[in-house]
Amino acid sequence: MGIFAAGTSPVRADVLIKVDKSAQRMSVLIDGKRRYSWPVSTGRKGYATPTGSFTPSRLVKDHASKEWDGAPMPHSIFFTHRGHAIHGSHAIRRLGSPASHGCIRLSPSNAAKLFALVRKEGMRNTKIVVRGKEPGRMARKSHMYEPSSP
Repeated sequence: MGIFAAGTSPVRADVLIKVDKSAQRMSVLIDGKRRYSWPVSTGRKGYATPTGSFTPSRLVKDHASKEWDGAPMPHSIFFTHRGHAIHGSHAIRRLGSPASHGCIRLSPSNAAKLFALVRKEGMRNTKIVVRGKEPGRMARKSHMYEPSSP
């Protein structure tokens, strides 16, 4: 029988990253308690962000997209074999609406916080859950004036 000394293994937290494509928001829970809630941009028309449950596969602090003309993807957390990632974006005016080529965009400062958290707690202890549908362009025009029939 082995004896375990206190402090010999690091204590890890469970990190749950929940992305709601319908609301264009991300919630980050640590050990079941919500720590952050941020606006995101998921895939625009023709570029869907995949739904489902994922585990991060790699972390890249300073990534540039080979597919999209070297577009900067700071603090990338890759979660599919096709190259989908959560990453920072300087297109912060688009946060809260679908705008990406399928990745999940965050403000650069929030991406840095999330990247540091996942690096600290470990990819094995992190789960990414993506749900919902990207909102349609017409959904924002729900208060359109419609004249009544004569």
